[in-house]
Amino acid sequence: MLLPFAVLACSGPRPKPVPELNGLLRQSVSGRREPVLSQRWLASLSQRGGRERVELIDLNSRRPVPLPGLNRADALPISVSLSADGERLAVVQQREERTELVLYRRSVGTLQRLPLEPPGVPRAVSLNGNGRRLAVQVSRGGRWDIDLIRLP
Repeated sequence: MLLPFAVLACSGPRPKPVPELNGLLRQSVSGRREPVLSQRWLASLSQRGGRERVELIDLNSRRPVPLPGLNRADALPISVSLSADGERLAVVQQREERTELVLYRRSVGTLQRLPLEPPGVPRAVSLNGNGRRLAVQVSRGGRWDIDLIRLP
């Protein structure tokens, strides 16, 4: 008799979906993957018009944020991460038959290629909260490694 009460008492508050925002996210594009959430920002890889792109949404205004210079027609994004303030986005993308790691600074709209030493093929990226360090999964000679990179 006490068991059902004990289970209920331990469960605590339940997670709650955010239906109005979830509905908006479903309607805005034909597909979305690789979500990255920070304080007031949601980055993801979204599919629109048959093409994948990096999309950043300001959760306070519930609107997409322009990313001029990031979503090039000749680049296919594979992985994305962002800093807590939404200023920096790290992206692994495929471009001209090579896979590269890039850093996008939103306030100035610049895209910087980040070299890997020793060279390798990046697959996934994770940027820390202040945007000054990142971890990247890299393939080298058939082996997966993780590189940590300090950013200026």
